[in-house]
Amino acid sequence: MKPVDVLGDLLRGVRSNGAVLGETMLSAPWSLRFADGADLTLCVLTRGSGWLVPTGGEPRQLRTGDIAVVRGPEPFLFADGPAPRVTPTDVRCLDPAACDAVRSEICAGDGATVLAVGVYRNDQDTGRRLLGALPPALVVPGTCDDSLLRLISAEITEDRAGQTVVLDRLLDWLLVCTLRAWFDGPDAAPPAWYRALADPVVGPALRAMHEDPARPWTTAALAAHTAVSRAALGKRFTALVGEPPLTYLTSWRMALAAELLTDGEVTLAAVARRVGYASEFAFSAAFKRVRGVSPSQHRRLGRGVEPTASPAISGAARAPGLVALGASG
Repeated sequence: MKPVDVLGDLLRGVRSNGAVLGETMLSAPWSLRFADGADLTLCVLTRGSGWLVPTGGEPRQLRTGDIAVVRGPEPFLFADGPAPRVTPTDVRCLDPAACDAVRSEICAGDGATVLAVGVYRNDQDTGRRLLGALPPALVVPGTCDDSLLRLISAEITEDRAGQTVVLDRLLDWLLVCTLRAWFDGPDAAPPAWYRALADPVVGPALRAMHEDPARPWTTAALAAHTAVSRAALGKRFTALVGEPPLTYLTSWRMALAAELLTDGEVTLAAVARRVGYASEFAFSAAFKRVRGVSPSQHRRLGRGVEPTASPAISGAARAPGLVALGASG
């Protein structure tokens, strides 16, 4: 497997699902405040230029083809300059009625800048490490080529069958490609597990655990898989990843289990088998030790049956909303 496959595991839950579509034209000076409290927001500048102003961060200029990813839940601004000259207009992409109201309020003439925004909420657990690895805001210049920009713009402006699905999938693809490009770029500060993927010893061990988490791995089995001694693997893995191999494996298994438990049709016994436990009892004990609640409690919490008193669960995101905004620049 290639190193990106582990990143792929963490991104597999990223899905758009539904869109608020339209094109809004703004007249300068303008300033938009995205205040959904979303866990992740993808901004694609399909035409023109503007400034991303994250909370507590440095303003970043975006030009045509640039993509920005902003980690929430703090709000951020997109404006015609690094220091907004007018009171920002709140935009809540997850609320269709609010989006329609904003478009009606700020529509004024032809716009030279068009911004497509995908807003993602967390609903799975496997991406917790991914979100924790991202800075408050990142910009990858020139990620979108002209043909893709034309495709996105056409889908935004034309009322066509399947439009919502096409745009959802385009933004899903862009998010994955953007994060991969950022992780591999010079400005990234990837987490220890991502850097360790390139190591000739630790990388194969990581990929083996992700490829087959249900296998009864031991340190000796992982060492044999990587053709080193147990001591060498344990020392190198701990130094690069920050925890021993089997501790990492347990954490990954419990993240997968937490995701599986959100499906009420999957039995606890089936979840246990899929993450490498021979019995429900052993699985339940491990899950409660790592997560602080039993699998049954986690499942009820996920359904909103009980108050969310357990530790916060974040993860790979799914986007329930997309809004396309145009602005004069």
